[in-house]
Amino acid sequence: MRRLASTSSRTRTSGFRPHPHHQAATETLKDSRTSLSEHYFQAQKSIGTRHADLIRRARTPLRAAELGRDPSKPLRREWDRVKDDVMRRAVATKFRAHADIRDILLSTADEEIVGDTTTDHYWGRGRTGTGKNMLGRPEV
Repeated sequence: MRRLASTSSRTRTSGFRPHPHHQAATETLKDSRTSLSEHYFQAQKSIGTRHADLIRRARTPLRAAELGRDPSKPLRREWDRVKDDVMRRAVATKFRAHADIRDILLSTADEEIVGDTTTDHYWGRGRTGTGKNMLGRPEV
């Protein structure tokens, strides 16, 4: 089992990681104005609003995540239905664009990949270790 949030792997694959290619890369995501996967994912929650634009312009991925998780801001109605596809698109683009992290992912072969976070029960394993771990599933 590989834990994505371990000291070595988290810094390589996390959406919060400052990657030298992020600023220069033009990602082929539907929303081409977004160059970071975290910004893209969070902005998709409020697509078509001023809040989405604010998220896209956030100075860091962490700030984009904070803005995107703000419960007082608009959330698109179909978000629960589309969020896995949005994440799949963001992650696929990220791994296509960056050979170093793509190689890390490919080196896992058939090992289980676990989003080792105590705070996210949907994308990771969560505090109790029984989370859905959607980010670690092969289909994402």
